[in-house]
Amino acid sequence: MNKRTVRDLSSDEIKGKRAIVRADFNVPLDDNGEITDDTRIRAALPTLRLLLDRGARPIVLSHLGRPKGKPEQKFSLQPVGKRLEKLIGKKVNFVETTDTDEAMQAAATLADDEILLLENTRFLGGEETNDPRLSRALASLGDLFVNDAFGTAHRAHASTEGISEFLKPAVAGLLMERELDYLGKALEGAEKPFVAILGGSKISGKIDVIEALLPKVDGLLVGGAMACTFYRAMGLETGKSLVEDDKVQLAADLLEKWGTRITLPHDAMVAPGRERPEAAHAVHRDAIPAGEAMLDIGPRTSESFGRAIASARTILWNGPMGVFETPPFDKGTSAIATAMASATNHGATTIVGGGDSAAAVAQAGLADKMSHVSTGGGASLEFLEGKPLPGVEALDDRR
Repeated sequence: MNKRTVRDLSSDEIKGKRAIVRADFNVPLDDNGEITDDTRIRAALPTLRLLLDRGARPIVLSHLGRPKGKPEQKFSLQPVGKRLEKLIGKKVNFVETTDTDEAMQAAATLADDEILLLENTRFLGGEETNDPRLSRALASLGDLFVNDAFGTAHRAHASTEGISEFLKPAVAGLLMERELDYLGKALEGAEKPFVAILGGSKISGKIDVIEALLPKVDGLLVGGAMACTFYRAMGLETGKSLVEDDKVQLAADLLEKWGTRITLPHDAMVAPGRERPEAAHAVHRDAIPAGEAMLDIGPRTSESFGRAIASARTILWNGPMGVFETPPFDKGTSAIATAMASATNHGATTIVGGGDSAAAVAQAGLADKMSHVSTGGGASLEFLEGKPLPGVEALDDRR
């Protein structure tokens, strides 16, 4: 990684300075506004603690949900401030605005060993359009910028990319550094054998990452409904399964070019629909009934994929193997998570690429058994595709 990080800052650059930290506190809330998973808040703690220990005064920015550029109470960061205060054991001052005189005053008077959390950046009309006026206003709140929000690094927003044009130094936080380090190793210099596992519903959303990974991996294991588009390319019956008709030729081309590296499910768990879990049963991949849909990989495939994972030294996983939210169609995804946890225990590097995969690992209680679970689904995919991430590109280069 050729970007400066918060570790690289000198004492003069950090001690007594107001550090604007762009975190990713886009946490799930229940109907009562209670946080149901604080993983993303916990992920920001190392950076905030380092800044406090080195004498900086953190001013935290984040988005939450999709409030369409205007305030919506249900997307307020106030519950996040309360949880952050509890987790970090320091006073967290919350201000209900972001680019106002009130916010400016709170930033100017922030005391040592305290944190200031400002309101949802997406309450501001210029955030998602990367408005230079807003970027400049946000920059005026601090003395240095730390981007620790990998989950939004693929968005050129005012609080992720624009602010760094007006505020220097602009460096990566510890979470950002960790994300880029692990995902970077998956693309360049992964220990062999290197196995990637891709799932999810559609091949279209992962074409670029498939094409980026195939030259680098020793094996690509394909699960989820996207496997059915490959089945159709092979001339197999897919029944009521989700198939992208306009991507069948692409699947055929990939199989022709990379067939020796691509492994498709040998069997499938099928049912008339996800609302009929009691009717689930396993069939060979060439025996999917016309009136049923593949909703998970089958037991033979779970075992086969598990053996492939056990033989690898680097494993990258993105996308569930089936409709993991609905048992028994969660068994394939759970089997992958278990196999990866075992591989980690045996010294392999295991990387979960955010999104539904991260949710599935957390659901299985195995998140702490992986080498790295990414906090950014879309950002992870774009990074693995080799696309530049605006929130990273804007940070200071190491000399």
